[in-house]
Amino acid sequence: MLNLKKATTEELSARLSELRALYEEYKSRDLRLDMSRGKPGSEQLDLTLPMFESLSAKDTYLTQTGFDTRNYGLLDGIPEAKLLFAELLDVSPDNVIVCGNSSLNLMFDYISTAYAKGLCGSTPWSKLEGVKFLCPAPGYDRHFGITEYFGIENIVIPMTENGPDMDLVEDYVKDPLVKGIWCVPMYSNPDGITYSDETVRRFAALKPAAEDFRVMWDNAYCVHHLTDTPDTLLNIFDEAKTHNSEDLFIELMSTSKISFPGAGVAVLAASARNVADIKSRMTVQTIGFDKLNMLRHVRFFKNADGVNAHMKLHAALLRPRFELVLSMLERELGGRGIAQWHTPNGGYFVSVNVCEGCAKRTVRLLAEAGVVLTGAGATYPYGNDPADSNIRLAPTFPPVEELQVAMELFCICAEIAAIEALI
Repeated sequence: MLNLKKATTEELSARLSELRALYEEYKSRDLRLDMSRGKPGSEQLDLTLPMFESLSAKDTYLTQTGFDTRNYGLLDGIPEAKLLFAELLDVSPDNVIVCGNSSLNLMFDYISTAYAKGLCGSTPWSKLEGVKFLCPAPGYDRHFGITEYFGIENIVIPMTENGPDMDLVEDYVKDPLVKGIWCVPMYSNPDGITYSDETVRRFAALKPAAEDFRVMWDNAYCVHHLTDTPDTLLNIFDEAKTHNSEDLFIELMSTSKISFPGAGVAVLAASARNVADIKSRMTVQTIGFDKLNMLRHVRFFKNADGVNAHMKLHAALLRPRFELVLSMLERELGGRGIAQWHTPNGGYFVSVNVCEGCAKRTVRLLAEAGVVLTGAGATYPYGNDPADSNIRLAPTFPPVEELQVAMELFCICAEIAAIEALI
């Protein structure tokens, strides 16, 4: 295979002609392939269908204490669900609030509260000029969209192989107008990086100038392992206890990619002070979330071991897809000066950095041939990737046969864009 860094102009031109002919052949197939979002495939969704049988008999809608989950009440979730998620997150049930189906909604609500009302008695962010939020990038576009929606300035923090650049984080938090940071600490979206022990400890030791600074610890992929040797992540609240900094952290997760997206259960874990503050808002906001759905999930999974066993079934379906993507990247693009990527041990994405200035061109070529990816630049605040190089691949949704075709075309398009940039 041609190494672009060592090839002559004549060799590059010949290779480009060959690739363009291949591209036109794929384009003529009238493809309709979607790798744009991290959605579970239909086989994954089928795994949880028996959950609907768990409340089919009379009186099965009662909790262990006899509470009727069809009715109002239990603002912060049924006790069984609090216990299940406390076990998964290794926190006390008293520090857990079990809510509706969307952890993204919980994050939006929290930032909305900070903006309109203030956190724990602090000044509402809407009354301040120049509020800022730190955004490790590449990162999750929907995180950045929340703070952008409220007019908060998003500040890029480069990601490293150990997590966010903590030197920069520690410097920025000296500014009292820096109010928080978005984090996906395990199998980060999109790089698949798990924060190192040192990074977690440096988060726990942060001394921000803002009394209402919050780390939005979105632990979305804490049980989404792909291998038998998964990454490990330190418990942020255990580390925070040694620095008396528990109030800094709002941890979130959901079962959206464990059970059913849109019909799962979302959960928030926080310090006693933050839990009390959040519940004071919830007493006005709602009389309670879907307790029948909470009970269904508890009956189906039973405990953390049940969740982990279920996730092994997910991994068995996802592993071949990730192996296909990574093997094709290595075979077609590896060591040729076209792209670099991180091999994740879990999560939902493969993050690829193509040649600088080539991401938008690569994604556009794919779209014109019928393969839809997340837009180039989406993994950066305001959709602006300064290097125009990062592309997020989502291997989970397409059937393997379609994924194979999509990856063949991806490699062709990435190489076309790289050669065009060179010549």
